[in-house]
Amino acid sequence: MDKFNQTFVREFILLGLSGYPKLEIIYFFLILVMYLVILIGNGVLIIASIFDSHLHTPMYFFLGNLSFLDICYTSSSVPSTLVSLISKKRNISFSGCAVQMFIGFAMGSTECLLLGMMAFDRYVAICNPLRYSIIMHKLVYTLMASLSWLSGGINSIVQTALAMQLPFCGKNIINHFTCEILAVLKLACADISINIITMVISNMFFLVFPLLVIFFSYMFILYTILRMNSATGRRKAFSTCSAHLTVVIIFYGTIFFMYAKPKSQDLLGEEKLQALDKLISLFYGVVTPMLNPIIYSLRNKDVKAAVKYLLNCKPI
Repeated sequence: MDKFNQTFVREFILLGLSGYPKLEIIYFFLILVMYLVILIGNGVLIIASIFDSHLHTPMYFFLGNLSFLDICYTSSSVPSTLVSLISKKRNISFSGCAVQMFIGFAMGSTECLLLGMMAFDRYVAICNPLRYSIIMHKLVYTLMASLSWLSGGINSIVQTALAMQLPFCGKNIINHFTCEILAVLKLACADISINIITMVISNMFFLVFPLLVIFFSYMFILYTILRMNSATGRRKAFSTCSAHLTVVIIFYGTIFFMYAKPKSQDLLGEEKLQALDKLISLFYGVVTPMLNPIIYSLRNKDVKAAVKYLLNCKPI
């Protein structure tokens, strides 16, 4: 019975920026403003893609899915982060941690696949424009998006179930803003080899495979653009791809920096790197979803026109 009590954790403590009290107030207001921008910006994009008939195309359908995903992802973690920053309430229940981990992992996996789908859509639009309406039929791109959500959900169920069934021997302090899966696995007092193996397999499919699709799609796009005789056509082709490519660079660049940077050997350097890890995670979890609607709105005439039309509409 004592052994059971020692291995059962009812809640976790999220450290966040507890070692930097002055920064907590600053980050509370920064995150609050960014979260409001996320809700408003992505909400406007979703409404525009639904009600403006000019945006009823595969690209904007995927963009609407991406905006909805960003709202779900940030809403699963940002409100609790804001509460912990302002009230010092840092505990989260075991089940709450599992839900937060599931949503975060599902949204991250789905976003990777959606970015790959969007790259393929741009490839067909530029390299096979005459067959675009046949290849990217409504049934096809709806099925592509549905498979992205389904695959991301299944992957998250597997990863979350494997993580939360591990025994946690009393140590329940997560050195993070949220229940990030790697931070949670560090607390387990059992062999996590199966978790690591499944995560590697998952990363190959949800990170590497979409990245390869994006890479080869843009190689073919670049080849096609360079063969165009019209300078106007080249500018238009580059313009339609620039927003998506910018989002991809920010998304994958942040992930690569988070997990590929070298580890410090001294304790002080390690503490500084841990603080940097948290800030990078914050950038990935809040700044990237905030930038997505801004990038697509500023770089896309159709979106700007649709937003202006919606704002100027007068109720009857």
